[in-house]
Amino acid sequence: MNPIPDFIERCKALFFRDRLERELEEELRHHRVLDEAAGIPPLQQTEQVKEAVRDARGVRPLEELIADTRYACRALRRSGGFTLTVVATLGIGIGAATAVFIVVNRILLAGLPYPDPERLVRICQQYSPTNRGTISVVDILAIRDQQRSFAAFGAVRLAGVSIVGARGPERVGAGRVTSGFFKALRVTPRFGRLLEPADDIPGAPRVVVVSYAFAERALGGAAVAVGKVVPIDAVSHTVVGVLEPGRNELAGLPFPIWPVLQLATPSRRGPFGYRGVARIAAGVTLDDAARDLAGISERIFPLWAGGFQDSNARLTPVPLREAIVGYANGQIGLFAGAVALVLLLAVANVATLVLVRTSAREHELSVRAALGAGRRRLARLVVTECITLTGLAGITGLGIAVFALKAVGLVAPGLPRLREVAFDASGVGFAAAATLAACVLVSVVPLVSLFAGGSSLSATLAGSPGRVGSGRRAGALRGALVVSEFALALPLLIGAGLLLNSFLRLQRVDPGFDPSGVYGLAVSLPAGRYSTPADVKTFWRRVEARAAEADGVTAAGLAGSLPPDNFGDVNNFDLLDKPVPAGTAQHLAPWSAVSPGFFAAMDIPLLDGRLITPGDSATAPPVVVVSRAWAATYYPNESPIGKQLYSGGCTSCPPTTVIGVVGDVPYRGLAGEADAVYAPVGADSQDVDLSLNLVVRSRIGAAATFRALRSALGALDPQVAAVEVVMSERLRAALGDPRRWTVVVGAFAAAGVLLAALGIFGLMSYVVRQRRRELGVRLTLGAAPSSLTRLVVGRGLRYAGFGSAIGLALSAFESRWLGSLLFGVRAADPATIALAVAVVMAIAVLSCSIPGFRAARIKPVEVLTAE
Repeated sequence: MNPIPDFIERCKALFFRDRLERELEEELRHHRVLDEAAGIPPLQQTEQVKEAVRDARGVRPLEELIADTRYACRALRRSGGFTLTVVATLGIGIGAATAVFIVVNRILLAGLPYPDPERLVRICQQYSPTNRGTISVVDILAIRDQQRSFAAFGAVRLAGVSIVGARGPERVGAGRVTSGFFKALRVTPRFGRLLEPADDIPGAPRVVVVSYAFAERALGGAAVAVGKVVPIDAVSHTVVGVLEPGRNELAGLPFPIWPVLQLATPSRRGPFGYRGVARIAAGVTLDDAARDLAGISERIFPLWAGGFQDSNARLTPVPLREAIVGYANGQIGLFAGAVALVLLLAVANVATLVLVRTSAREHELSVRAALGAGRRRLARLVVTECITLTGLAGITGLGIAVFALKAVGLVAPGLPRLREVAFDASGVGFAAAATLAACVLVSVVPLVSLFAGGSSLSATLAGSPGRVGSGRRAGALRGALVVSEFALALPLLIGAGLLLNSFLRLQRVDPGFDPSGVYGLAVSLPAGRYSTPADVKTFWRRVEARAAEADGVTAAGLAGSLPPDNFGDVNNFDLLDKPVPAGTAQHLAPWSAVSPGFFAAMDIPLLDGRLITPGDSATAPPVVVVSRAWAATYYPNESPIGKQLYSGGCTSCPPTTVIGVVGDVPYRGLAGEADAVYAPVGADSQDVDLSLNLVVRSRIGAAATFRALRSALGALDPQVAAVEVVMSERLRAALGDPRRWTVVVGAFAAAGVLLAALGIFGLMSYVVRQRRRELGVRLTLGAAPSSLTRLVVGRGLRYAGFGSAIGLALSAFESRWLGSLLFGVRAADPATIALAVAVVMAIAVLSCSIPGFRAARIKPVEVLTAE
């Protein structure tokens, strides 16, 4: 049978219905004329014949669906407040959930944007199962020469460099890389070429690969960038390649320029600070690569055991995607969990609203049933309205998701791969799936209420109002919806309370210095012009002296790192009088190079001993100043003054003496330990400080201070780049992420509690309305009005109590994501949990009080007369 003619006839019946009806009427009239002419009695069942013909067209169900949809739209338009509430509530839930799904999909689930991304690894130094660090030049050269597991291996070192462009000296982030870095990622250039092994050889011409955006912005266009010379730290680099458009990140590093990294054989184990990136060869597993690197570690360790005593440290491969996004799992998990709870709350709330609306339409549905409408017809009428509502909510949710994605960057600007997050087909698919799931859940509730427990629609016409859906099962369903809302709202409220408690504790952390009036410049010297330690030290000495003489400046100093979250170098050390056992890890601490004026500029108090002086130079015996926390950790019952240590694991170097103890200043974030160690600037003859922070305390405003500092800097070298730093803003920025997470989860919690309050308010209002006759009889028989209020409020509290009990069980799962975000408070903090439960119960009391007071004001005479 050819289906095409049948399809055409169905389309005609659907879209040309009026014409077909006229043709049907004309044909029946013609038959009546013929019957009269033949003396046959006229056909009496004309309408039945018409219905039979219409059924034969095969589009009756679709016509009824269209009619039901039109009716639903008219009914929803008449109930504008209800429609707006449902669409907004469910639309916000679907939109937020869609946005979070896109974030989770692009950041955590989608593969990295490279060929065969599952074979990419980052090579780290593994000190313990939870402690990974960077690798050193020794490791890089050993892996390059000895590895048997990688198709390509490269290294990268993060750097801040100075370039001179049309806008003058500029400081930008750069990734200094070997040629194997590009080969491992298998990226291709848009113009020119990438780095080659010949570029890695020390002494080879310096070359650089740049991003497409940088070439367009700074080099006159990507097409003409190749061959141009870019001074990077005053060293000329020739541009040999331009990356493809959109390649703004490589291996999770968002740098515009990628200069060549040329490595010479080192004279010691350190310094560290390099990252290895490799592609596992075909036929080799991750475990094979791990064994290969472990063997390299064992061969390296005996050669450097004197300066690096941790024999348990192993080079290890970590999947690149895990290395890039692993730290964000907790943040994204918390965000996704909160949004999922809000979506479920929205669905439960909408289901409650739809249930109450269906109950209000009991008379209409009863009339339809009396006129012959079957259960299937009534169910389709209710479901069509639910489909229309959820469809509108889904469309609204798509629009909200687009704007919510833009807000993600404001809420969590530090998320990895954030540039890859964009609205795509997967988001549309998820929104459609969420809308369908919500439609099913919302539709089931009124259907169960209508037809469960043998409830009779005809009872309403018999004069017994309030019988629709009044069976035990329907009542239990209404109660279960409200219980679920409280069960979902409580974990949100507990999470928000814990984050708020943590944030308030973090705000009260003493930063250890007075940030008011403290400003700085992050200065980076071009290595090409400052190639000797003497040149570097002379510049820093002169710039510090000029800054101290600037107008309004009361103190000036230099520092390699700035609190509260820039710990610079983490150095290993060993105490002479308390050496660590052979073969185990040495102690680690944030290690910052500072000048004598730094402590006065930051207003960090001296607690014991003395501070660094100009005489503490590279030619003098090495010294350090330690923080009070460091002293309490390693010398809890004695003064550390005069104690000696080996810095950097160099047991052949002269020991370093502790000369002073200062107040605690956090360098690992406000929530981290304040165990900093301060060494004199320029005291290490092997490492030259090309990048330092010039810090001053000033009596005048920021703008005037920065003008004075830049004038002092420009007078020495106008080609030196610098970035302005305001210490009070650094402190506020350190609280940025905790503040944002607290606000976001708090907003979700407020929305959840509001939805739960509306849900129980709606349910108890419905119960009072349905039980008006019973309540009127109670009042007639002598019940006190206050007892009716207690009856209603007590029932609502039982719902809230059951929901809170379930919510407490659900909140136990929060610790997985909350633990890493909390400071000074446990995820199971009893006080916070108790307060959250008390707030939920208080809101339940307030929400039930209004229906309870309405019940107390019922007039028995009016109710019984109406019955």
